[in-house]
Amino acid sequence: MKTSINSGYLLVALLCLGSCTQTKSVEQDGPISPPETVLVLEPSEGNPRNSEGDFIALMDGRLIFVYSRFYGDSRSDFGSSSLAARFSEDGGRTWSEKDVTVVRNEGAVNVMSLSLIRLNDQRIAIFYLRKNSMQDCIPMMRITEDEGKSWSEASPCITDQNGYFVLNNDRVVRLSTGRLLMPVSLHVTPSESRRFNESGRIFCYYSDDEGKTWTSGKEIENNMGFMTQEPGVVELEDGKVMMFIRSDSGRQLVSYSSDWGETWSPAELSNIVSPLASASIKRIPSTGDLLLVWNNNDETDERIKGKRTPFNTAISEDEGKTWIRTNTIADDRDRRYSYTSIHFEDGYVLLGHVAGRYSDGTRNSITHITRLGLDWIYTPGGGDGEN
Repeated sequence: MKTSINSGYLLVALLCLGSCTQTKSVEQDGPISPPETVLVLEPSEGNPRNSEGDFIALMDGRLIFVYSRFYGDSRSDFGSSSLAARFSEDGGRTWSEKDVTVVRNEGAVNVMSLSLIRLNDQRIAIFYLRKNSMQDCIPMMRITEDEGKSWSEASPCITDQNGYFVLNNDRVVRLSTGRLLMPVSLHVTPSESRRFNESGRIFCYYSDDEGKTWTSGKEIENNMGFMTQEPGVVELEDGKVMMFIRSDSGRQLVSYSSDWGETWSPAELSNIVSPLASASIKRIPSTGDLLLVWNNNDETDERIKGKRTPFNTAISEDEGKTWIRTNTIADDRDRRYSYTSIHFEDGYVLLGHVAGRYSDGTRNSITHITRLGLDWIYTPGGGDGEN
């Protein structure tokens, strides 16, 4: 049975999201920099879907955005796909026009949903899902020593058990200890059941040797009966790690670890109202605040009930206890904004995200790169976003 949500608590959460005390600002030169779509990856014949990507800065100053590029005629999660890249030489303002293949389809079904991270020795690691079947979907890792010109052979990150694991894009993080942390949701365990469980078992794999070996942490207790999916993590200033989890509770769930991802507190309701959709949280390097990008949809508006719109930002100056300065990036009711990667670049934020349409079924098939200024994020009301 699902527990009921306390209406008083929800009201406080909504107020904190929109109107808590605001004190910090970001200095700016000239006009505020509102959201701007700088790249649209529309599907085309033979390329039915473009989705779930991530950014990284290269040593030569360029940016690379790698994403899941589907081919053939299926845009479902079980369509054929490879990983492709676009490049920017001007901080994300403009992007190359042609795809460069990074990882060909090595799965019986596909490869998709990737994270990019620079290792301690400055090599770059790419993590992605290799999907063979409904019972076999495992995160893989490759390394480049030449800034993406070539990549090592793939190695599985999970070797202690089989199953269908979900690892969202832009989810692998490096903690201050150097540990790599990979939050996953396990939905099928062939040894226990071959049926897909919509509510995944949530935990992390961690590596203390730059991804050579991985160890499974403990599963998070879910005592409330809500659906749990698509976890993400962010390190807090006190050394704890906060996990945020997609759920059907009307809010994101949260859990905390005091041992860098090995064990976790039971899942609890957060103050982040949300439909059944993933959220993204990263720390802003220049201010130290947390940035939240998500759908600020409490589902009281019947026109958007259950939809992944609007598309919003908020910041937290107190390590996620409250969220303030909620701004709207875009609010097209026909758009499905989700699966966001976040990259900070010289006073700007780049968001790589899905922005397909409900009306024509392209929901997860169109990817946008949106560029917006930190000054806009810190401005109450934010000015005008996209519609």
